[in-house]
Amino acid sequence: MSTVIENLLSRKQQLVEQLEKAQSIEERDRIEQQLEQINTALDFLDRPEPNGAQ
Repeated sequence: MSTVIENLLSRKQQLVEQLEKAQSIEERDRIEQQLEQINTALDFLDRPEPNGAQ
């Protein structure tokens, strides 16, 4: 699972860099939406496993 997290963090970094260079509002909105999705995925993956999960 660490590979998934590494990939998400890498993509997040790329999007942050794109966001800094974004010219249009539409482009900024698209990038921010993708960042929200990545943050949601990272939050989900960071949750502790329920008791008894293997």
